[in-house]
Amino acid sequence: MSTPDAPVIQARGLRKIYRLGAGVEVHALRGLDLEVRAGEYAAIMGPSGSGKSTLLQILGCLDTPSEGSYRLAGEEVADLDEERLSQVRNRRIGFVFQAYNLLARSTALENVALPLMYRGVAPRERRRIAASALERVGLDDRLTHRPNELSGGQKQRVAIARALATDPDILLADEPTGNLDSRTGQEILGLFDALHAEGRTILMVTHEADVAAHTERVIHIRDGKVERSERIESRRRPRPGADVDGADAAAEAWGG
Repeated sequence: MSTPDAPVIQARGLRKIYRLGAGVEVHALRGLDLEVRAGEYAAIMGPSGSGKSTLLQILGCLDTPSEGSYRLAGEEVADLDEERLSQVRNRRIGFVFQAYNLLARSTALENVALPLMYRGVAPRERRRIAASALERVGLDDRLTHRPNELSGGQKQRVAIARALATDPDILLADEPTGNLDSRTGQEILGLFDALHAEGRTILMVTHEADVAAHTERVIHIRDGKVERSERIESRRRPRPGADVDGADAAAEAWGG
């Protein structure tokens, strides 16, 4: 993990321009400045088209800005070659997506083990790590289940386990509760609370103010810029009884 309170994400003057042809340009980011410290739990909010998902893609090294500087844990990302970028994506950053992004024909265990295969981990070891990650999110009884055999909450927990398999210190989540009912969303937020308590940096895009209220800080984006940032003085916690099907045990195992 990074040193507490040290800047892990530093963006200065980020611009992202999509050129669609015939002289049409879409300005997704317009000189955005952002700093996130190690161990911080922050939400990004803003209206549709404000640049939230574009920003998350750039912070996750899945896309590059048209202009500006992005430093990740002190490294200027623009200076990294493709091999180093791949290492950063695979070792430092974990992604959790609204649509889960699970392979339909693969089991939960195989989905979680996939990033370990890209890292070159031996088959037996990656199965062990994947099984441990699934146990941590309360799914040790679903190792051989495929996505169509899992509920929405279980699919999202598989996605979280996959993000954890490489032991990243940064988690980027794009609307992680967006496809879930309120009870299951509370369960997933309980898992994020436990991960934050471990010392991980979490940056979550959400449209929901009650979800953002679980974090320490809300970053409001409008028209491709940070409009304002506000500290959450009294953070919400998942409602008692919301964690079901092993999530309580997982949180307890993490010290949550």
